[in-house]
Amino acid sequence: TSFSTPKKKKRDDGMREHVTGCARSEGYYKIDKKDKLKYLNNSRAFAEEPPADTQVRTRPPLTDGRRSEQRRLLSSFTGSCDSDLLKFNQLKFRKKKLKFCKSHIHDWGLFAMEPIAADEMVIEYVGQNIRQVIADMREKRYEDEGIGSSYMFRVDHDTIIDATKCGNFARFINHSCNPNCYAKVITVESQKKIVIYSKQHINVNEEITYDYKFPIEDVKIPCLCGSENCRGTLN
Repeated sequence: TSFSTPKKKKRDDGMREHVTGCARSEGYYKIDKKDKLKYLNNSRAFAEEPPADTQVRTRPPLTDGRRSEQRRLLSSFTGSCDSDLLKFNQLKFRKKKLKFCKSHIHDWGLFAMEPIAADEMVIEYVGQNIRQVIADMREKRYEDEGIGSSYMFRVDHDTIIDATKCGNFARFINHSCNPNCYAKVITVESQKKIVIYSKQHINVNEEITYDYKFPIEDVKIPCLCGSENCRGTLN
């Protein structure tokens, strides 16, 4: 019942030579510790010392100031339309850190959680695109439901963005007669969008504001922005 096991033959390169000619047909067998250490040392040395022509050079991480500078340089190299599209794509991939909380101007407000440089996209005004007829119907319905404020932003003569029940933090931005931001309509893939731009440098915990530019009406809406050049009314 005892059979002598054949001696393990090794090739010139040190690897074991398979008797049957195929490693799969010989089943499981243990590898000598010397061979295993030799293999591990070779693989570890290869991993620690990559070839000189394949080494990857890493650059130091960018700070917030350097990122802002790079964005300004990129925008200066491109045209106005391309610059808007570039900024919009950057805004999608890296959103500004913002928060909404109680405002001294009116109810809720939007505040910056990081420094924002001048002439940068702050946030997109998101909502449902509706026609003027639908906007009139919804405005009456909101009054009947007891909703004090409706968040409708006119894009052009035919289109209005309604963020009253379907929107983002941009609807909390309050009006100011001396704002630090402004609204701009840009076209992305043949679709008009409203984006809030920064007029000046905005500090951390500073409230984001822009001018609503309401049309002049007989029934006035009081303005509570408290700026030096306050007009007293929104319309």
